[in-house]
Amino acid sequence: MRRRRSYAAAAALAVIAATAGSTAAMTGTAQAHTSGGGGAGDCRLGAGGSAVKHVIYLQFDNVHFTRDNPNVPSDLEQMPHLLNFLESQGTLDDNHHTPLIAHTGNDILTSLTGVYGDKHGQPIANSYRYYNPAGVSQAAGTFAYWTDGVDDFNTSTPTDTTPTMVDQNGKIAPAPWVAYTRAGCDFGAVATANTVLENTGPDVPKVFGANSPEAAEAADKTNKNLAQTDFVGIGVHCAKDSKLCAAAGKNAKPDVLPDEPGGYTGYDGLFGAKYTDPVIAPKGPVKDVSGGTTIADSLGRPGFPGFDGMSAANSLGYVAQMQEAGVPVTYAYISDAHDSHTGGNAFGPGEAGYVAQLKTYDTAFNQFFQRLGKDGINAKNTMFVVTSDENDHFVGGKASPANCDGVTVPCTYTQTGELNANVKGLLATQTGDTTAYGIHSDSAPNFWVNGNPAANAPQVRSFEHDLAGLTAVNPMTGKTDTMANYFADQTEMKLLHMVTSDPLRTPTLTEFADPNYYVYSGAPNCNSPCVQQEAGYAWNHGDFSPDINTTWVGFVGPTFRKLGVTKAVWSDHTDLRPTMLTALGLRDDYVHDGIPLVQFIRSNALPSGLHGDQVSDLEAAYKQLDASVGAFGSDTLKAATAGIESTTPNDAKFKDTEAALTKLGTQRDALAQRIATALDRAAFHHGHVGDAEAWVLTAQAECLLAQAHTLAG
Repeated sequence: MRRRRSYAAAAALAVIAATAGSTAAMTGTAQAHTSGGGGAGDCRLGAGGSAVKHVIYLQFDNVHFTRDNPNVPSDLEQMPHLLNFLESQGTLDDNHHTPLIAHTGNDILTSLTGVYGDKHGQPIANSYRYYNPAGVSQAAGTFAYWTDGVDDFNTSTPTDTTPTMVDQNGKIAPAPWVAYTRAGCDFGAVATANTVLENTGPDVPKVFGANSPEAAEAADKTNKNLAQTDFVGIGVHCAKDSKLCAAAGKNAKPDVLPDEPGGYTGYDGLFGAKYTDPVIAPKGPVKDVSGGTTIADSLGRPGFPGFDGMSAANSLGYVAQMQEAGVPVTYAYISDAHDSHTGGNAFGPGEAGYVAQLKTYDTAFNQFFQRLGKDGINAKNTMFVVTSDENDHFVGGKASPANCDGVTVPCTYTQTGELNANVKGLLATQTGDTTAYGIHSDSAPNFWVNGNPAANAPQVRSFEHDLAGLTAVNPMTGKTDTMANYFADQTEMKLLHMVTSDPLRTPTLTEFADPNYYVYSGAPNCNSPCVQQEAGYAWNHGDFSPDINTTWVGFVGPTFRKLGVTKAVWSDHTDLRPTMLTALGLRDDYVHDGIPLVQFIRSNALPSGLHGDQVSDLEAAYKQLDASVGAFGSDTLKAATAGIESTTPNDAKFKDTEAALTKLGTQRDALAQRIATALDRAAFHHGHVGDAEAWVLTAQAECLLAQAHTLAG
């Protein structure tokens, strides 16, 4: 569930050449290149003469291609209409990966932008904390409109004045719809993180004005939050001279992006179902994909049903309606299917309710493809990209009966639910540690120690040692578990792309716990059990764990190859944006952290500078060097953990490890910048990566990978 809970509450040595060319940063002034322009009717997409008339991007919240129970068909296997479409019409990469931490907000924003959280501002999600002037951390939300400031849960005047979506220069990160609208294409957003209004607090007055009727509606406590239904979750970012925004008249509002590279003026947008629905569905309310049920809130009011209400039927209904209304580019979020959205305990694999929800999702995709087919929207003229954010880790006992498959024989579970661990109580009772801190509760909890002390401060080192020693009696097994698997302090978090340009929101420490555990901070004692099983939540994420960090992505359309299911290419969320834009003949105003996945793009749509095996080899080495859960990140995390947990005299091992990681990080960042810039030049600026250049860069990357592996022991 996107709104699951308030997370705030609960190979040889080589000299790395100097940086050359433009930076691998979200900066620059290049315009989108396309044969289109002007108005929405001029929208032209597709590279190499491959005409693309529509773009449909879908991102699930936690839908799995791999099986969580070997006997039970996976989520995608239980959605054969989607799975067969991706397999038969394109490529499904099931060697796809998340950033860290692996969470809905970070994952989706990384996918949308093609950069890691250190450059889009939200590496810690779905909430985070920031230090106030007193050195105490306060909670803020990841989900806020693209141009918002810090969305503090407790005050409208946060002391941290940086944007929610803060880039590496302290500005608002470039927005993902700009490449499309500059190309003359309207961009529809269906519950897609931060491209729509996310709340009725700061978002509504931010976009409509503090004294607007919309702000007054949002402030009205008697209307049962009608503003959520009217203004949140749905929107269209319009191209210049858009017929859609023209039809909306005064209901179209300026689409303001004050920090956008190259400027962004004269564009309008539609914000909310109240203003979007009448122009995409002038004859009546927007209905689900079947066309039979009005999309409405819990009180039956037509409009946005809430993020957890964005089932496949509802999200695909909005996508289809937008496409039919002439919105050629649509991005949508689809809520997860393994939590009960009607209350009660979380489902285990193969439970009847879980299977039933997946059946409704499969039906919705069948109806979606049939409906689009009647509209002439198909794999011959449409780019489809479908992915999921982090794979959740199931926390539960064995299924009964043992041979249940969920489809013919339902599974039941006597034990389901994450293991909630009160870290404050465990620290106090097991170690006597009463360090004051703020926490982002999670299976990958982040700690902000009061006063924002340095990483080598005695207080911090003692706190780290105490955390590393904590144990818990597992309610499912009765065995004693060590709770923490890995630690990343600020040095290692920087290598994992978790440190933004806003120092106030950088945690003191991140713990990657045993993925069965959800770590929170409760009472400073264990008078009530400090470890309990919580039946309401059985799917953990955020963590550093292969089953969480490995997910999937499907590419279908006239610019993509048909390879079926493949593990041949290691990719992660940053690669989706550059792959799509390369195949569409568009570009962003910045260099992505990700790469165009050349193995998946048809030769006629692939820029000439990206052809050749040397480029593929370079891309593969770069991914392992730069990706959060690639080989470099994995090895440095192991090394950092060993250093943090060490107790050598004068803290010598810790100090030596920190120095080695800092040096490796500086070298890695410089080399990654060179590689990303070279690939960007070839993909988007008619450049070329020569074989000699590619060979040298690949060798240097392999050298750093070898050094990191050696450091990890």
